[in-house]
Amino acid sequence: MSDRVEVPERLTRTALRWCGEEVARPWLAGLPDAVAEYARRWELTVERAVIPGGALSLTLLVRRPDGTPATLKLGLIDRYTAHEASALALWNGVGAVRLLDADPEHGALLLERLQPDVSLRSLAEDRAMLEAAEVVRRLWVSPPADCAIEPVADRAEHWGESIPRRYADLAGPCPAALVEEAVTLCRELAASQPEVVVLHTDLHHGNVLAAERAKWLAIDPRPMLGERAFDLGALVRDRMATVVAEPRPQALVRRRVTWLANALDLDAERVRGWALVQALALGLWCMSVEDPVGEDLLSVAEWLS
Repeated sequence: MSDRVEVPERLTRTALRWCGEEVARPWLAGLPDAVAEYARRWELTVERAVIPGGALSLTLLVRRPDGTPATLKLGLIDRYTAHEASALALWNGVGAVRLLDADPEHGALLLERLQPDVSLRSLAEDRAMLEAAEVVRRLWVSPPADCAIEPVADRAEHWGESIPRRYADLAGPCPAALVEEAVTLCRELAASQPEVVVLHTDLHHGNVLAAERAKWLAIDPRPMLGERAFDLGALVRDRMATVVAEPRPQALVRRRVTWLANALDLDAERVRGWALVQALALGLWCMSVEDPVGEDLLSVAEWLS
């Protein structure tokens, strides 16, 4: 295959919607040249792009000079992904995909090859939750003293300011009491965290892939440093289309909170609180960029209230 690749349409649509023309257009335009550059630098043979791939990354199956299969990921850097390589290096392949090489400043990662088409979404929900809990448990390691990954407390402070602002800008798309609860939770939960570990923060079923050296491994972290309960929000709201179609969706998301807290020996109220804050913050942001999933996320936040 030629190193010159076409950028998937889904990636183009998502980058433009989420990041805007000014940020997304130059990054998208530079991707084919970036593939060629890193293929040359790391002596890779490009096989094919992974479709649909990441929401804000181009992922390609490649081979190293000795024929070993690997994955090249070129991601758009933002505050959520800036320290992806740092987290993968800290985990060193335990519970997560192994980092083989990186140019973090430009969002380029060379990763071990997993099975890109086989995620936990291929399993029934109950089994997928069991496997996800075992994966995330292995990721919760103590960070080094000089770790530059963003603390949960800083993110919570940001949300405490941005949630009311976006709520007002969107003319109140959900109950005001929900916003007040979320702001209070941001302040109280951030100030009372019982521990600080490395968190994935986006560990949903689609971000856990089948592998050879382990049964399942996590990919695509948006790492932060904070308490374990913070890390379960993505699992609480996972398979959202299924959740909102349930006759009793509130009962389902609350069952998930209880099950995850029990399975991982965590305080269910802290799991619920962080999951509510995350669903509301993400929902309001999605609505601000006209992403239709925003309304469902606001519903999840209300069901957790």
